[in-house]
Amino acid sequence: MQVYCYDNPVTALLEFEPNFYDLLLIDVNMPMMDGFQLAQKLLQKDLNVRICFMTAREINMDAAREVHPLKSIGCFIKKPISAEQLLRRIKAELE
Repeated sequence: MQVYCYDNPVTALLEFEPNFYDLLLIDVNMPMMDGFQLAQKLLQKDLNVRICFMTAREINMDAAREVHPLKSIGCFIKKPISAEQLLRRIKAELE
């Protein structure tokens, strides 16, 4: 498994390559733009990319989908999560 990490959503957006990534893990709370805004911009570059959002906060999925009607949302991962649990979740999403 290859992992590419970005600590800045603007850099992630600028360096994003369409049809390259199998799954994106995007934190909901980030500086400069939230994870939903980043996902919308990434989907403009690649409509087929799959996305899992990560957050330590409670998220109302129905409300989130109303505000951000993203079709590529694969899952929500609640933090904190162990490395082992995260790997299992990623593998399940990729099957």
